[in-house]
Amino acid sequence: MLKPALFLTNDDGVDATGLKVLITALHQRGFPLVVIAPESEQSASGMKLTLSRELEFKSRGDLVNQLQSDESIPMKIFSLSGTPCDCAIVGLDGGLDTWAPEFKPVMCISGINHGPNLSVDVLHSGTVSAARESCLYGMPALSVSLATYEHSNFLEMVEGAMKIIESCVEILPKAPVNLLRKNGVSQMPNNSGSIDSIRQHFADANIFLNLNAPKEWNGKFETTSLGSRWYHNAIEMTENENGGVLYRVGAANIEDENIVGSDCNAINSGKFAITPLSAWPANHPLGLSIDFLQAAAQSGDDGLPSWLE
Repeated sequence: MLKPALFLTNDDGVDATGLKVLITALHQRGFPLVVIAPESEQSASGMKLTLSRELEFKSRGDLVNQLQSDESIPMKIFSLSGTPCDCAIVGLDGGLDTWAPEFKPVMCISGINHGPNLSVDVLHSGTVSAARESCLYGMPALSVSLATYEHSNFLEMVEGAMKIIESCVEILPKAPVNLLRKNGVSQMPNNSGSIDSIRQHFADANIFLNLNAPKEWNGKFETTSLGSRWYHNAIEMTENENGGVLYRVGAANIEDENIVGSDCNAINSGKFAITPLSAWPANHPLGLSIDFLQAAAQSGDDGLPSWLE
């Protein structure tokens, strides 16, 4: 029997190596896949939406031919001339029903991103934002990143991502329970922090997971909270030939505080960091308390969230 279908996107673009590695790994494990990803790189785009122009939607049969290892396992790939959040919205608010009605995804996976998405990076990241946007539309989600620019060997960490993804799929219903948020806030699961309540919030897409793999993975996992990361010398100023001022944004130095139990600490220790995040602001009706998120960030015996065991 086929496994449940998955919806994939990213911010590095539809032709990015990380996305191709993810597609290949999931497809070889029997997951039907439908992909809508930006036609070009959209890193650090946050939750930006394209409101000023129409978006071009293209079928990428060439990538399907390249990546599909078994024709009996369905795969469709599309590009969109927009942002990661545009991709999530187009897919979930009608695009999949129009262009891939045979797919009924149970979860969105955004990535694999090249570069870290730790601490406050989650506020800027297009990868994380696509996962969050999917949650706003009621589809459970996770984002996944290789937290280094020193190499691009996604194959070394993809097995860790597969373990987490398959653990998520095992506890999810066969179809999203609140897709397009038709129930609004009327069926808010309880906030007790019990395993059942956390699983209910994950299925309702009120929490999602942000995954980061270290430069050199030691084979261990840790469920974490967000850490403290500081960007120093974040701008570089130059002058052009006309005397105008030019700025480039990009930190020269990054400092991670050594906080035990944080994503930064786990990554710097060689572990795979798994961080539960709230899809909603804390003061939204569906927002979750610090106590609830701390309960969701408890590691089980294998380092994965205790509620995934």
